Amino acid sequence: MSEVLWMPSDERVEKSQITAFTTAAASRTGRDLSSYESLHEWSVEDSVGFWELAWDFCEVVGDRGERGWVAGTEFSQTRFFPDARLNYAENLLQCRESRPAIIFHGELGERRELSFGALHDRVAQLADWLRHTGIGVGDRVAGCLPNLPDAVVAMLATTSIGAIWSSCSPDFGVGGIVDRFSQIEPKVLFCVDYYNYNGKRAESLGRVPEILCALTSVEACVVVPYAGGSSSGGDVDRLSDVDAIDLVGLSEGAGRTVEISSLDEIVGSEDVPPIRFERLPMDHPLFILYSSGTTGKPKCIVHGAGGTLLQHLKEHRLHVDLRPEDRFFYFTTCGWMMWNWLASGLATGATLVLYDGSPFFPDARRLWKLAADEAVHVFGVSAKFIDSSLKAGVSPGQDFDLTGLRSILSTGSPLGEDGFDFIYREVASDVHLASISGGTDIVSCFVLGSPTLPVRRGEIQCPGLGMQVEVFSDDGRRIVGTPGELVCTRPFPSMPVRFWNDPDGSRYRAAYFERFPDVWCHGDWCLETEAGGYVIQGRSDAVLNPGGVRIGTAEIYSQVESFTEILEAIAIGQPWEGDVRVVLFVKMAGGAIFDDALEARLRSRIRKNASPRHVPARILEVEDIPRTRSGKITELAVRDVVVGREVKNVEALANSEALEYFRDREELRS
Repeated sequence: MSEVLWMPSDERVEKSQITAFTTAAASRTGRDLSSYESLHEWSVEDSVGFWELAWDFCEVVGDRGERGWVAGTEFSQTRFFPDARLNYAENLLQCRESRPAIIFHGELGERRELSFGALHDRVAQLADWLRHTGIGVGDRVAGCLPNLPDAVVAMLATTSIGAIWSSCSPDFGVGGIVDRFSQIEPKVLFCVDYYNYNGKRAESLGRVPEILCALTSVEACVVVPYAGGSSSGGDVDRLSDVDAIDLVGLSEGAGRTVEISSLDEIVGSEDVPPIRFERLPMDHPLFILYSSGTTGKPKCIVHGAGGTLLQHLKEHRLHVDLRPEDRFFYFTTCGWMMWNWLASGLATGATLVLYDGSPFFPDARRLWKLAADEAVHVFGVSAKFIDSSLKAGVSPGQDFDLTGLRSILSTGSPLGEDGFDFIYREVASDVHLASISGGTDIVSCFVLGSPTLPVRRGEIQCPGLGMQVEVFSDDGRRIVGTPGELVCTRPFPSMPVRFWNDPDGSRYRAAYFERFPDVWCHGDWCLETEAGGYVIQGRSDAVLNPGGVRIGTAEIYSQVESFTEILEAIAIGQPWEGDVRVVLFVKMAGGAIFDDALEARLRSRIRKNASPRHVPARILEVEDIPRTRSGKITELAVRDVVVGREVKNVEALANSEALEYFRDREELRS
């Protein structure tokens, strides 16, 4: 059993919201729910009762209706609260106080605040403009925006009137933007004049006409000034001073015009109309998110307003213990589901702390300094960021005052044991470290943390309440202590409503329900521990299979992470002589040299701490490793290049040029 690194104090357990919820559940049901295991068991056995109490406890604004759910003939057809009427934005805009709703930091030192009252007013003005532009219930509005306060404003204005929001980051190329948004046919596009990354300014307006030509559904385009509050240059003026861009002869949309506005023309006046929130059914589409894989055009995943809101409230309040007036930070872009998850923190009354730019500019201490400067209570980053902080040798707990930090969240990839050790050694000894895992597919988590449970080294603490999470063997049996497929055997509110452009649901079913009949198979290779925790060992489709023994890539990465000379690594299985051999590629830290001695030490550690089967047949150095735009390394794309297959969706990669370091390697021919 893994070492316990943190135990909550009795006072913390007693004051936690999950304890208050447990008391309410025990009173309502008459059951003994004194342990997390018993609470979770009730939450999945009496799913309707659990989600009804979650609705009440989290104070959802709306009409819940009489029925708790309607069971479908298939898993994916079950509907929660089919009679409910609510509006997502209305729930996020309940607070009108003068305290900050959003605090923004840019990497060049910019800082802005937006109060709850000012947030409400900007949303009201933009929502009114959208209505007058002809946008209504079910229309799509897209944003290609940095992580700015006005990205949240645009999302809330869109969803307040029942339109559907979809976003990506401006670092996407034109092809990547068009691949996504052309599938959903937005009527309005929000874009930015420029953004900063790693100390450099990237101009964005020059490509807007090309994007608009390709997105023939767009009727209006709104330019968001990065600097906030006013136009930031002549390019914006040129766009906003004309009524339209003439696209005659430039695209299949020849003859149409697109209205161009600057956001500061729409919001900021003293005239604030009331917001008319459209209360709609539970499954009314709220967000369209995109799969980040490299195996084809991105899938358009539609998430419903009620399921998203209820799931996020449950996770924030019960699992994270997020409270009104907390300061809540997650490093993310608008192209990652964690941005949507973070935004929902407004429903709790928390202040969102946003950061846009490189997390390592000007150095690896940047985000830790931000946490101290803004007295952040809940601090979220990727596992890769924690590993990079470790290798950079930073000591945030010594360098900054982090006494207000209550919880640290980690996601994006498995957090290894060394990452857990780093947090408790170099950041804070009394902090709740919650590794969390779920994904774009459910816009939430399957397994995550609890502020009332111990944190064990290298483990995710628990399954989410209301989520019947199990690990299956190949023949569909639940297994504990042995790796297998992470599955969910009962429906839950934040299942996708559908895939866009999938009228018969065949693509949806193929994505999650082909592996095991009527069981959600998430595609993660996972181990459930005897203590009730979880260890994600990588994606199932990237599992290595030398000699018929299945190995999760994270089992190898966890050993590599201890080598400060190695910045990061990626492992694949290469077909070889009728079998599969493990190939490990390593990217070296600045100034470090990959030589025979380092390779021998690496092999020895993997053999000793994992097994002889984990030891790679080849270990090769590369200059860079490809990542998706949400920061995840992509084993499948590397494997495709190594075996000579085409990578179909290179636009999903932030650094697609890195693939060339893996192509036609002489060392892999013998």
